[in-house]
Amino acid sequence: MPKKPLITAIALGTAALSGTGQAQAADLTISCGAVGAELTLCEEGVAQWEEQTGHEVDIVSTPNSSTERLSLYQQILSANSSDIDVLQIDVVWPGLLANHLLDLNETLGEDAAEGHFSAIVENNTVDGRLVAMPWFTDAGVLYYRKDLLEEYGHEPPETWQELTEIAREIQAAEREAGNDRMWGYVFQGRAYEGLTCNALEWVASYGGGTIVDGEGNLTINNEQAAAALDLAATWIGDITPEGALNYTEEEARGLFQSGNAVFMRNWPYAWSLAQSEESEVRDQVGVVKLPHGPDGESAATLGGWNLAVSKYSENRELAADLVAFLTGEAEQKRRAIEGSYNPTLESLYEDEEVLAAVPFFGTLYDTFANAVARPSAVTGESYGRVSNAFFDTTHGVLSGDTPAADALAQLEGQLRRLERRWK
Repeated sequence: MPKKPLITAIALGTAALSGTGQAQAADLTISCGAVGAELTLCEEGVAQWEEQTGHEVDIVSTPNSSTERLSLYQQILSANSSDIDVLQIDVVWPGLLANHLLDLNETLGEDAAEGHFSAIVENNTVDGRLVAMPWFTDAGVLYYRKDLLEEYGHEPPETWQELTEIAREIQAAEREAGNDRMWGYVFQGRAYEGLTCNALEWVASYGGGTIVDGEGNLTINNEQAAAALDLAATWIGDITPEGALNYTEEEARGLFQSGNAVFMRNWPYAWSLAQSEESEVRDQVGVVKLPHGPDGESAATLGGWNLAVSKYSENRELAADLVAFLTGEAEQKRRAIEGSYNPTLESLYEDEEVLAAVPFFGTLYDTFANAVARPSAVTGESYGRVSNAFFDTTHGVLSGDTPAADALAQLEGQLRRLERRWK
């Protein structure tokens, strides 16, 4: 089936702000898909719904960066624009966007989210309103080259220090053997939300807390957090290319999948792509939980995306029906098997076909079920500023601008000025 032409979100936002509007031939518009096979899977799911219902849907393209995508959403929604009916929203956005979103319990019924992970349903419920349906969940995992670790006599690392040492050893040996493009470890190092996810995993796994605790207290300025960030800073230019300071998910995946990295931190979606026929590392990749600090435990940041309906939509019930279809069992199962996207329906983690396609859904179930949440709920509308301050600070440490202890003391000062907004 040929792909539909995409409408750009920037064009929609410009039209919304200018007040001109934009006439759409289709019955609905949806923004979905930006990373890996995500766009293709969304197109296929939308096409199935179109075939079943006879309605037409235009797909709106959005930036890969979640930070940039949020900015565009806020631009469009603040203009009360009906340009986008269905929005794909990050797990940390329901509180930020709730006032612009439809209560799906009213449209789809009180049992609309039955069977989905309760923690995600609670996350998506704001002031008693279900503002988004869970679509897929996520947690950070460690990808590694099984063939290289076996060749050099190593098991997957349990601590970040072990990862550092193994990565350095194999990188050096592979370069000496002729691959001068080999690196030890790649991750998402650009100053954006993805770096907040990576850095939270480092800090939490060192016992350094979660930036702001569940009571709203600032916890980030501590020795464990500083030790975690200082270690990460040593990777840049050593086992991690300096270019990683501008990597998002796809740049990291591209380098790993081309066969030029020993380890990679990424989300589960990268599994199906690493196993594709085009992949240079097909059947050579393993997936385990992320390492931890000297006295800590592995921590994986909770990720995932949801589907919401704009309250400015002119076809609210139709948009809600599309959301129900895309987040339903059949579609979530297809996406799990074809794209290794984690279902939000607990029953699918016992589905034999799903586990055959993505074995680590079973072995890492506890990682997904117990992932560490970013402090978006407790900080409410201030979360965007909290995260921006955290990833900017972390990026400065990784860039060698400031030692972690000094940087975290400065970060605490910034966050103190915001603290009164949520306490």
